[in-house]
Amino acid sequence: MRVVCDRLTKDFGNFRAVSSLSFALNAGEVTGFLGPNGSGKSTTMRLMLGLDTGGGSTTFDGKSLNAYSNPAKIVSAHLDAKCFHPNRTARNHLRMVAAASGVTHKRVDEVIELVGLESVARKRPKGFSLGMGQRLGLASALLSQPQVLMLDEPANGLDPQSIAWLRDFVKDYAADGKVVFVSSHLLSEMELLATHLVVIGRGTLIADESMEQFVSRSTRNEVFARTPAAERLMQALAAEGVTAQAADGGVAVAAASTEQVGAIAFTNGIELHELTARKASLEEAFLELTSDTQEYTMERGH
Repeated sequence: MRVVCDRLTKDFGNFRAVSSLSFALNAGEVTGFLGPNGSGKSTTMRLMLGLDTGGGSTTFDGKSLNAYSNPAKIVSAHLDAKCFHPNRTARNHLRMVAAASGVTHKRVDEVIELVGLESVARKRPKGFSLGMGQRLGLASALLSQPQVLMLDEPANGLDPQSIAWLRDFVKDYAADGKVVFVSSHLLSEMELLATHLVVIGRGTLIADESMEQFVSRSTRNEVFARTPAAERLMQALAAEGVTAQAADGGVAVAAASTEQVGAIAFTNGIELHELTARKASLEEAFLELTSDTQEYTMERGH
């Protein structure tokens, strides 16, 4: 299965929420969907599912979703942790969704067990916590065992054990040859979950690339060298056109490899006590590369 979004566009009056957005999702990998608040992530997902009208198209193995006889087998989504009737029991809610998707009651019971809802299956979800509502929403999305699974902020309200379970489940689901598209503000979790990223800002594409490629674009990637001759090392690096500065009791070298720094130090007879490649975190890379698209900013100390 391959999902292709081509020039998705959505206007709300004079405001363009999504602007000619194109990207692709591939089977077998978890794609993280990132963007600052107000960047258009939820609107994009709704456009992909045909829940919002707008410009552009989304195809699933080359066909529009409405060309399939049972779209629920192709794509399913969990977009809202409170999308259920508050007075219908959790099991009956899932049975209603199952009936619309051609899914058996046996599968309902399987999914209830899978997401850990056995103890509350006969209860009404109006009293559910956010985390329990997330589990019910995920159960609904999994009923039809879709080829494409779309999740919008699925970890909100979950405890650490549940987040770890969700991470492992989503990765296993993708590894089974499925497409998984996950939106989240939990960047540390996304770093553990996704192998590919689609990043948007103000409705436009910033990145559609592997996690490794995206993080490597950050200027926070550097080589750290600890040496008793820090000044000499910085001079030697500068002579080779390499930028470096004193930091943390050593030398921080931008846009260089440990091999390059080590070779320059060796050539100049400079003793090194430590030489370490420091990789930027996803959070550092995201904040840096989306800084120009932030709708809301806060000053430190306020």
